[in-house]
Amino acid sequence: MINVTQISKSYSSPLGPVAVLRNLDLQVAAGESVAIVGPSGSGKTTLLNLLGALDQPSGGQIMIAGTVIGGLDAIAAARFRNRTIGFIFQLHYLLPQCTVLENVLVPRLAGGWAESTAATEERARSLLEQVGLKDRTTHRPFQLSGGEQLRVAIARALINRPKIILADEPTGSLDPATGERVADLLLSTQAMASTALVVVTHNPGLAQRLQKTYRLADGRLVA
Repeated sequence: MINVTQISKSYSSPLGPVAVLRNLDLQVAAGESVAIVGPSGSGKTTLLNLLGALDQPSGGQIMIAGTVIGGLDAIAAARFRNRTIGFIFQLHYLLPQCTVLENVLVPRLAGGWAESTAATEERARSLLEQVGLKDRTTHRPFQLSGGEQLRVAIARALINRPKIILADEPTGSLDPATGERVADLLLSTQAMASTALVVVTHNPGLAQRLQKTYRLADGRLVA
């Protein structure tokens, strides 16, 4: 499902290029769960952005679900992300003018789905119930705690039944009990749909629940 070959990523600076990733390889099969750990600033979020076609590598190749994403233009990349990848961002990126339910349904606005609007809304409500937000559907983001906002973002990431879930610290701002519930939801979704799951985390308990763990150090992944 994910095949990363010898990718590198560098950023320019006044003192010259700064290498973040160096000839990195990663393979993740359908239905496989992978944790990526490492110190802050090691490039974990950069790697997720590359896997999600939000950024382009400086070198190497990334193939996702049989598509080489480096060859996509902006419109094709956006459609690919919408249809293939579910993102759980650390900063949530909820729309402040929309209700919780509307935020979960935002990825469906691209259109072209066979599922009816009523069926999609029912599934969105079910996802919100699973993350403990059944009674928050009409609230707006400013009325929620940080942990509740994260749970909305998780439901939003799952609404399109993605082939791949990319999660950046999905339990970072949650209390232990809610964190366990969120981990259960991610892992059960992955198991039922054979979804590939890649999680960046500082939570050793969460990392241990995933099938493989890699440490990102010096721009490379070490099992």
